[in-house]
Amino acid sequence: MFSAFFNHQLYVCLFILVASCSGPPATPPALQPTSTMVPTAAPTLTQVPDIYEQNVHLFDYEAESPVLITEKSVQQEEGYTVHVISYPSPKTGDVPAYLVVPEGPGPFAGILLMHGSSGSRESMLPLAKDLVQTGAVVLTISAPSARIPGRDWITFTPLDREAQIQLMVDLRRGVDLLLQHENLDPSRIGYIGYSYGAAMGGLLAGIEPRIKAYGFMVGDGGLVNHFTDESGPTGGFEQLDLIIRARWLEAMEPIEPIHYVGHAFSSVLFFQNARYDRSVTEEDALAYQAAGSEPKKVQWYESGHGLPEQAFVDMVAWLAGEIGIDKSKFKLSS
Repeated sequence: MFSAFFNHQLYVCLFILVASCSGPPATPPALQPTSTMVPTAAPTLTQVPDIYEQNVHLFDYEAESPVLITEKSVQQEEGYTVHVISYPSPKTGDVPAYLVVPEGPGPFAGILLMHGSSGSRESMLPLAKDLVQTGAVVLTISAPSARIPGRDWITFTPLDREAQIQLMVDLRRGVDLLLQHENLDPSRIGYIGYSYGAAMGGLLAGIEPRIKAYGFMVGDGGLVNHFTDESGPTGGFEQLDLIIRARWLEAMEPIEPIHYVGHAFSSVLFFQNARYDRSVTEEDALAYQAAGSEPKKVQWYESGHGLPEQAFVDMVAWLAGEIGIDKSKFKLSS
């Protein structure tokens, strides 16, 4: 899923070749090697402008106004309340979400949850209910692709770029929403993302300093690397016309999470990966981990893409040390 740096150079060459045959010359996407993926005797590469500095402004939004929450329903559970809500996206439409709030006066920590590629807020609700027991207000949202019935999570069109940028600003607005809660401690906010959510968390970590602790469960460096394996294009990408591939790569490379996770200097990072993961190769995982800024923690599990219960226990224990939740109250229900 996350191919080596020189494999990316192959795709840059592909982009140049296609562009030269189909229109005016174009500048290929800037690429950066990661520390674990570059050979000791790597050839000298032409210096290119920093992708992060050029593109970080894409995720700006108006943060001054209060988040207007529309509450659809409220469900009282033992020790906490589930609020079915939505809030306006800074881009377009509304963001469907669950806000799970513990009983008591607080102060509480805050946790933002992000689902995998085929998931939604629904798929993260069980974990949100488990985490609220630790003394945290938990918010989980649906990604833009999960808000439209029948829409694929990946289209290989400009929609993917728009959706990824929108997801970032929607998550940042989710932080605004958490901070509006009167019993939430603003210095104790964490993030947990699974699979796609872990990859997107690396992008968020580079642009959202208000989150103190980012947990990445079986993540890789982003969609470009996901669909450009060492052996060639994969996951349906290989079936596309060369021009369509080149245009998609040009659109997505500037917002690839691996270019941002190394800028999370205000936060701490925890990478969890699996030895027998068929979705995220060991090479991809190592590159993503190496790209992350310090301080960071890395832990491997003898499992596939579905991590064992121990991984969730470890994640909560780590968050307990970083944002002050009560790990003794955590029990994974499903």
